[in-house]
Amino acid sequence: MTDMTQPPVELRISHDLVPFPEAEAAMDARVGAIRDGTAPELLWFLEHPPLYTAGTSAQSHDLLAPDRFPVFKTGRGGQYTYHGPGQRVVYVLLDLKHRGEDVRCFVRDLENWMIRTLAEFDVTGERREGRVGIWVNRGSGREDKIGALGVRVRHWVTFHGISLNVAPDLSHFTGIVPCGIVAHGVTSLADLGKNAPMAAVDAALQATFESVFKRKLAATA
Repeated sequence: MTDMTQPPVELRISHDLVPFPEAEAAMDARVGAIRDGTAPELLWFLEHPPLYTAGTSAQSHDLLAPDRFPVFKTGRGGQYTYHGPGQRVVYVLLDLKHRGEDVRCFVRDLENWMIRTLAEFDVTGERREGRVGIWVNRGSGREDKIGALGVRVRHWVTFHGISLNVAPDLSHFTGIVPCGIVAHGVTSLADLGKNAPMAAVDAALQATFESVFKRKLAATA
């Protein structure tokens, strides 16, 4: 059942590409405001221009093309990831004091959220032991990654979040070893033959967020 005792989570959708430093600064400020009770929790849908980010576990040898796109170090967990047009990034800023202060449960919910969203497009997303993210079985032993996650928590407020490959240029991933995994590739809804406009993916993400996290969303005016 949806928790009606908590205020709705603010939903923000940016239609222009958002530079990564701008997004990171906005998240940093919002985490403090959520902690202080001066701003609601936030779900922020956006796309970035092509770039690579390095999480706290990133290894320099996994950056194969350091001059290809801008590279940003970030405090989220994980290794190297790519962000760019055609990939839906969702930054998830929630107060875990309302969710039992359980980071593992939060990560599990993020995974469930991506799996349920993919199911709306008849794609079976799966977890894999020892591998972060959501994977698609392509048959004949081939498995490709379609969704990534990396989070950070400060004063029990989460930030960073997930990315779902809708229709990005998959060749852009070749400049890194995504999440340090060399034995498997990446895929997208478009690569799987699913014609999924970003607006349709956003609608699915919103519906499944409410079912997984049991919270209402309120779009910004």
